Amino acid sequence: MEDRVVVAGALYDRGRLLAARRSAPPELAGRWELPGGKVEPGEGPEEALVRELREELGVETRPVERIPGQWPLGRGHVLQVWTARLLSGEPRPLEDHDEVRWLGLDEVHTVDWLDQDRPAVAGAVRLLRAAPEGPAG
Repeated sequence: MEDRVVVAGALYDRGRLLAARRSAPPELAGRWELPGGKVEPGEGPEEALVRELREELGVETRPVERIPGQWPLGRGHVLQVWTARLLSGEPRPLEDHDEVRWLGLDEVHTVDWLDQDRPAVAGAVRLLRAAPEGPAG
């Protein structure tokens, strides 16, 4: 049986990366992540990312590029992460989060990231350092 894909967005705007603090489930509450969710049957990962960021944060986004790698989440799920450009809206915590925060490159390590998000955050930071306004696209 193939692992179910969970997508997350390294959402960037004006050289900053968005972090979202989990409010649920209890074992993850209070820790920070790149927001996203499960790919639904018949949905591509980029479509899922756009939908999830709209549902969780109330924003419109455009996926740009996948950060290399995927990370096991347990219970038959793997995490894949895309950089994404903010097109419209101001991110706000609508589902599964109680706070969102834009982090400059010098602030990325000031929050307690979920373990599985750390390699993707490092990849996103490398891309942002190479192109401060975010990866092209």
